[in-house]
Amino acid sequence: MSILVENLTKQYGPQKAVDDISFQVNTGEILGFLGPNGAGKTTTMKIVTCFMAPSGGDVKVNNFSIHNNPEEIKKKIGYLPENNPLYYDMPVMEYLDFVGELQGIDKSQIQNKIEEMVHVCGLNAEKHKKIGELSKGYRQRVGLAQAMIHDPEILILDEPTTGLDPNQIIEIRKLIRHLGKEKTVILSTHILPEVEATCDRILIINKGKIVADGTPETLRKQAQGNEVLRIQIADSNNRDNVISSLQSLESVNLVDPVANTNDSYIIQSKEGASSRRALFNLCVQQKWVLTEMTPIETKLEDIFRELTTD
Repeated sequence: MSILVENLTKQYGPQKAVDDISFQVNTGEILGFLGPNGAGKTTTMKIVTCFMAPSGGDVKVNNFSIHNNPEEIKKKIGYLPENNPLYYDMPVMEYLDFVGELQGIDKSQIQNKIEEMVHVCGLNAEKHKKIGELSKGYRQRVGLAQAMIHDPEILILDEPTTGLDPNQIIEIRKLIRHLGKEKTVILSTHILPEVEATCDRILIINKGKIVADGTPETLRKQAQGNEVLRIQIADSNNRDNVISSLQSLESVNLVDPVANTNDSYIIQSKEGASSRRALFNLCVQQKWVLTEMTPIETKLEDIFRELTTD
């Protein structure tokens, strides 16, 4: 089930929290929604889930508009808000039963769905406790269970791994990846390794505007520009001669010796060029032993900082 966001705007007085953004998410795609605090992520999610009206633009879920068909859209979405509002005085099982009824699940199926969510979200050991007695991590699991209990076609998860320990995070990542094979998932997080481990595509928003959209690999290539390689050449007696020979290659733009080594170099290729074959051939001609040739990739963290820092 696809989500189409068209020229979406949300304005609070003179400030635009979301500024004329457009994007699409397709079935079977997990979209990582990134941005600094106040960028507009949560506002966008609230509009998509029909919890908030936009100032302009539209969101369509399989051609249902948030303006004309909000109730139809809500039935198709499972939503885990950032603050995860729960009824702390209710036991876990009773709460999930309550949510199942709210979502219109047939009474004959509610118990089966509850047991499924308890298993999937790892709640079995804590299922008879009141929600207020649970740790933050287990409360987050209850939030995930309520978002998924009605088997929605779309999952919108705002910081889903907040408060989870490393083992729980790995389990939830696996669950999201599994769900993403059949569902449309939008996942908001500040944890960049989580995005790389979980998401098919990344959308970065800053000051209400989309500043990047693509796969992690695509974003790295766009940010990096020219090819950058780290090479190591053993058994070369004259370093100055090595540097001079490397710089003479037509495809090479810059040769930078690596500090505190005698045999390692950073090679930056000219725009649009690759130096790998030329470097290999040079080493063969000079009878040098090439022990390393590693592409240096731009980190996702560096891309995020560059796009969201003034």
